[in-house]
Amino acid sequence: MRVDAIKARLRQRAQDPRGNLRTLLSGAFLFFSGLGGIMMAQYGLSSGLKAELLALAGLILMVAGSILALLGYLSLSLLRIWHLLDNDDEQRNPPPRH
Repeated sequence: MRVDAIKARLRQRAQDPRGNLRTLLSGAFLFFSGLGGIMMAQYGLSSGLKAELLALAGLILMVAGSILALLGYLSLSLLRIWHLLDNDDEQRNPPPRH
């Protein structure tokens, strides 16, 4: 039962390329925002607690953005291929007979 629910969720995710692209771009935005924060902490602020906290926030944003972008990328590529190769749809909805 649990495997069927996971397959249904993955199938639904594979059929939403706009949502997957939005996830990928959101992750990229977060990643580069975090990178900008780290760069600003390194070169724009004098060393101290503020710079370290900004670098930590930037690192957290980079990790979250990386995970989000990875999910979007895998959904765009691998899930789409899996959906095309999956034969469960054909078993549930057989092609019409003429």
